[in-house]
Amino acid sequence: MVDLEFIQRLAHDQGGKILLLVMDGLGGLPRPKDGLTELEAAHTPNLDRLAKEGCTGLSIPVARGISPGSGPAHLGLFGYDAIKYEVGRGVLESVGIGLDVNPGDVAIRGNFCTVDDSGNITDRRAGRISTEAGAERVARLTKITIPGVELEVKIAKEYRFALVMRGEGLNPAVSDTDPQATGVPPLPAKPLVPEAKKTADIANKWIEEAKHWLKDQAPANMLTLRGFAGDPNLPKYADVFKLRAACVAVYPMYKGVSKLVGMNVIPTNVNDTTEDEFKHVARIWKDYDFVFCHIKYTDSRGEDGDFDAKVKVIEEVDKHLPILLNLNPDVMIVTGDHSTPAMYKSHSWHPVPTLLHAPATHMPDRSQCFGERECITGGLGQFFSHELMALAMGHAKRLEKYGA
Repeated sequence: MVDLEFIQRLAHDQGGKILLLVMDGLGGLPRPKDGLTELEAAHTPNLDRLAKEGCTGLSIPVARGISPGSGPAHLGLFGYDAIKYEVGRGVLESVGIGLDVNPGDVAIRGNFCTVDDSGNITDRRAGRISTEAGAERVARLTKITIPGVELEVKIAKEYRFALVMRGEGLNPAVSDTDPQATGVPPLPAKPLVPEAKKTADIANKWIEEAKHWLKDQAPANMLTLRGFAGDPNLPKYADVFKLRAACVAVYPMYKGVSKLVGMNVIPTNVNDTTEDEFKHVARIWKDYDFVFCHIKYTDSRGEDGDFDAKVKVIEEVDKHLPILLNLNPDVMIVTGDHSTPAMYKSHSWHPVPTLLHAPATHMPDRSQCFGERECITGGLGQFFSHELMALAMGHAKRLEKYGA
């Protein structure tokens, strides 16, 4: 296995420019009527041309058979072994919206949800309320105080928010309160180790107070807490890869994971379109060696089970792809962080279609288009996603020879 310490020994600060385009949840499964996946069904002339000129394969986000969360899946794409470098969702969400997470703090991702008169969850995402509606509810939650701990809560996007606890003796080893199902009530926070009892007790007290402030706020009349986590102190991109790196993303979580590895997060607007994001990349391209651009709604539409809507997101990306192609990146990688098949309505373990286009260095394979079954036979083969950055660095001529 190629680890970060080994890459750091070989990396130098001269070479080509790398563009990583991630369509979140890109991978899919065949629909019954014609046996096509979302990517295969989409009209994607620009991606197909890149696949024909370049080489393709399938990446495995964490390990075979493991369905990853977005945090570890992105860490893998960034070159970090997500099993070794574990980062909780709460930290990613919090850092992504500008909350500080210092040593000893506990950061938590929150979801507004809908509960019925019996307290059972009827919608885990509160109908995907607007960010403005979410912010109104967060303003209520800021009124909650608990002795012995400092609490900071902030809206993220739509139904999502982040909560940071600061104080003595906190421990993030606490279970989620989201049961990942409807028709049942939110779970209590439970300590996973004895040292986390104080943190779990604070979380449960805060939830009880939140019930009071949200009870008349349907559809977002309750909440769940997920991803209790502390500062992971990750190795930074400038040190490991010797890259000036930037992130263009709209959703806070992806800004968070990028910031944790030392990327400069480019300001964006919550309503930015795919075209807007690509224009942000073009605007800052000359200032960076590596740019990561994230597209969210392939994943969202897959989670909604909306095959056709996911196809449209992919087609929208392809339509505006010339904005990125006109930058002439030395290395361009197009992939997803994980698969989110519409028929599965969730993240899955299926390997992710991956395309590498590096005109000066790649060996074209026999791929004729960009899709799961073409990628199965592509020249990159199947590989773990944390190997992708080494591949990109090699094609950018940014790694020294190993050994005599």
